[in-house]
Amino acid sequence: MNGPSTRYRSPALHGCVVAALFLLHFVLPDYHEGNLARIMVLAVFAMGYNVLFGYTGLLSLGHALFFAAGMYGLGLPMHLFGATPAPAFLAGIASALIVSAVIGFLALRTSGVAFMIVTLMFAQAGFLTILLFGEYTRGDEGFVIQQAARSIAGIDLTDPGNRYFAALMLFSVCFVFMAWLVETPFGRCLVAIRENEERAQLLGYDVLKHKLVAVIISGTMSGASGAAYALLFGYAGATFASVQYSIYPLLWVLLGGAGTTIGPLAGTIFMFYLIDLSSGVTSAYLLLAGLALVLLTLFAPQGLAGEMKRRMLPWLP
Repeated sequence: MNGPSTRYRSPALHGCVVAALFLLHFVLPDYHEGNLARIMVLAVFAMGYNVLFGYTGLLSLGHALFFAAGMYGLGLPMHLFGATPAPAFLAGIASALIVSAVIGFLALRTSGVAFMIVTLMFAQAGFLTILLFGEYTRGDEGFVIQQAARSIAGIDLTDPGNRYFAALMLFSVCFVFMAWLVETPFGRCLVAIRENEERAQLLGYDVLKHKLVAVIISGTMSGASGAAYALLFGYAGATFASVQYSIYPLLWVLLGGAGTTIGPLAGTIFMFYLIDLSSGVTSAYLLLAGLALVLLTLFAPQGLAGEMKRRMLPWLP
């Protein structure tokens, strides 16, 4: 069991991360401030993926579907019907919740590699549906959400400062939620399922129910990220429903440290700036990025935060 001193380390760590992100707004140049706002939104996507992969042990290749469900759940009502951002954002979250519940109910009839393939197929079906209804979704071209429409309670979300704090608010809520979730009996049961599903079942836990709830939480968080991305950056397109946006959160979580609350943020920052910096050096930036990823995988197989947890901070949640 965790001692009293260990019990307070996790809240202190999460509080310091949020405080550091808040203070960075006042010291970062405009370019990096914009990057960090984007990173925080994408880190929520990675957090959602981490619930399923890092804590429950389910490898999904279909999370682009949940991200896109949130993105189009917000974007289409605003683009087609002139909906205001607040109810549209709730619609995006609701869309992701419903989609994840349906996909979870169907996909969890399988396990292992079959689960991975089924989630990939569902995501591809979602991608093709977006293309099929291109009259409304604009397909690969996508559509822009007008700047005049992107404000809540008089707060202009196209302003870089307001956008940063909106991204920070979403990130902080999800980050603190994850810190709480992993310490609950439900979160500990997910870890037990990841480590030994049969033993968890023998102990009397309803494994299927826990997995389904994990899929719903994971998909809803990913959808919230997609809705926020569309609202804050003003664009929705089919690219965000493609296979690569199912691979990205897997990479972010693996690089940052699966099964750690801080790993998704660390992995997203690392991957984002790895590509950003290498693209400024050569047009073959993906080769450099791939080489760095291979080296990190070889020498830090548990990811950045995972290695910290293994070597120095065993209490890291």
